[in-house]
Amino acid sequence: MKIDTTFLRSKVAKRIFALFISCAIIPIIVLAIPSLFQVAKNFDRQSKHWLGERTRAMRSGVQELLLIVNNELGSAATSVTLNPHDLLPSISQGFISRLEKYFKGAIIITETGKKIPFFGEVKNCPELTPKEREEILSGKLFLSTEHAPGSSAQIFMAVAGGSENLKNGIVLAEIDIKSLLSFGLVEIPVYYGIKVCLLDDDKNFIYSDFNPPPSFPERIMLLMEGNQLEGAERKEATAEEFEWSYMKEKYLWSYRSIFLEGNFLIRNSKNWWLFLGQLKKDIPEILLLSDFKKIFILGVLLALWVVLLLSYNQIRRTLVPLERLKEGTKRIARKEFSSRVIVKSRDEFGEVAESFNSMASQLGRHFKTLTTVAEIDRAVLSVLDREKIVDTVLDRMREVFPCNGVGVTVLDSISKDKAQIYVRDSGLEHERLMDTVELKSQDVQSLYNNPKTLMLEAGDVWPSYLLPLARRGNKSFLILPIFIKKELSGIVTLGYHQPPSLTQDDLEQARQLADLVAVAFSNVRLIEELDRLNWGTLRALARAIDAKSPWTAGHSERMTKLALQIGEKMGLSQEEIDDLHRGGLLHDIGKIGISPEILDKPGKLTDEERQMMNRHAASGARILEPIVAYAKVIPLVLQHHERFNGQGYPDGLVGEAISLGARIFGVADTFEALTSDRPYRKALQHKRAAQYIKKRAGIEFDPIVVQAFLEFMAEEEGIKV
Repeated sequence: MKIDTTFLRSKVAKRIFALFISCAIIPIIVLAIPSLFQVAKNFDRQSKHWLGERTRAMRSGVQELLLIVNNELGSAATSVTLNPHDLLPSISQGFISRLEKYFKGAIIITETGKKIPFFGEVKNCPELTPKEREEILSGKLFLSTEHAPGSSAQIFMAVAGGSENLKNGIVLAEIDIKSLLSFGLVEIPVYYGIKVCLLDDDKNFIYSDFNPPPSFPERIMLLMEGNQLEGAERKEATAEEFEWSYMKEKYLWSYRSIFLEGNFLIRNSKNWWLFLGQLKKDIPEILLLSDFKKIFILGVLLALWVVLLLSYNQIRRTLVPLERLKEGTKRIARKEFSSRVIVKSRDEFGEVAESFNSMASQLGRHFKTLTTVAEIDRAVLSVLDREKIVDTVLDRMREVFPCNGVGVTVLDSISKDKAQIYVRDSGLEHERLMDTVELKSQDVQSLYNNPKTLMLEAGDVWPSYLLPLARRGNKSFLILPIFIKKELSGIVTLGYHQPPSLTQDDLEQARQLADLVAVAFSNVRLIEELDRLNWGTLRALARAIDAKSPWTAGHSERMTKLALQIGEKMGLSQEEIDDLHRGGLLHDIGKIGISPEILDKPGKLTDEERQMMNRHAASGARILEPIVAYAKVIPLVLQHHERFNGQGYPDGLVGEAISLGARIFGVADTFEALTSDRPYRKALQHKRAAQYIKKRAGIEFDPIVVQAFLEFMAEEEGIKV
């Protein structure tokens, strides 16, 4: 049977699947893993305890055997006799058999130092010092561990002779250490595989079941050094268990010191160290732990398999409706709000599907509303013309809020009791009504009292700003005041023939749109205020320049007015007219650096004074250079004294190389100067001044500009030249 696993591609399926597995595995792990560790810990503790007990028992056995061996050797020394003729030892065969269990061989050392073989073979026999001989003869038990180069360690034991003809003689024997240790292991079952190592204080191996002998940890070796523990401390050294590897095999070790000094006269090592080692894999407790681990793993796998089957079945039954809901959300994301999800299950998934279909329908309506609101937002905030903002609101408001009529009231910025009302009604699809009304103080106060929204129904006294909509059959109104800096600036009104059913969301959305209009009106007002501030600053600067001399007071404004009239006559664009306006007010800004003595001099200027006067055009251009917004004005300021024939200053430009605005300034500036009093002459009549300009056309002045000037003079002042 093929198992379908495609449902596992779903993230929810993976999550549920992981949850099922976690709910099964986590309790098993929480309960079983600590138990496993506890069992392992107990087994390990038991193994170490067992091996430690065996080490302690063997240590005691070796100590007892040494004393037994010593007694056996002492008994033999008492029983042995030497033939006075050939000095051959004589002893019963029974003693020899008993000694061969423990010794490799023995010799008799006579009073004269002669060495007579006793039994077996003794190699590398140590030489006894006089002091050692004396102490042995006094009854002390002698024990020596010898390490000859190239051979294994040897252990020698010596006792005083006890027979009549051997009173000053000594019996010295070499102990068979392997036999001695085998007697110490008689209580340990052989199948446990116990390995034995015996070391002296100098860390030399006396005996080892390993070839080569193992290298033990440094801390163990330090304990065995003669300068680490002495006397009673060494005697009280306790057993310790540790793990150590030999030939890549893990062993459990236990060691114990064998204290010899209290019972024997020791030549070299005062202490022996007994090490017992056992392969970990051969320890019965470890074998039991291994079986336990296998059973544990099988139990976990079985539980996992059961959970897999249960989770597969449950997830497969659940995820079909979830997949359909997922596909439905994708269609919603593609703005397919008419899509519906069909789920026939009689559980919560069916209820979710119904809620989803209801949500899709509501989202469709809300999305359409939000799209329209965003378009209104962009349209309103992208323009800085109050009339266009009003038209946008009138055109699009009914797309968001179904109503019969829309009105926008704009209060006069100077007279707050007057307002301009713009209306668009269902009967006026492409036509806008406009009316002017006066606002009553109580009507305005009512709006201040209800700054968010205000609803008025039929039967109420209509405020004046509602009358244009009321006359067209609207009987209910939603009023949205517009405040700028806490001051009433406008009103948006929605009119209904029947009382509307508006939710709180509808009211909040209407308020948001009204706030957008408030922001747009605020931007328009700000631009207007900045524009007024800009022009006011330019006029103030022009007057400050002209005020340096009583003869030039008002000159810049009069010249600018004439230049604008000429520009309009020539058909310049509004942008060019604005540049002409700014340039006219600033054209003499360079005169700031010229002294009043030169400006007011009644006579003819000297050459030096004339040069200083002529520099004012270039100085004015340099003053305006840092102002990026006035980049187009700088050529007008710099060139307004250039002449059409190239005889002007500062650069001597010819004809159309001079900017058009500067050519207009040349005519307007000359006419204004000729018709104004100066300290060196009286003002000319307008006609004579116009005649002078006409005569200089094509020489000093652009003929086209002169023609526009003369047409203006003829139309506005009736002067024909």
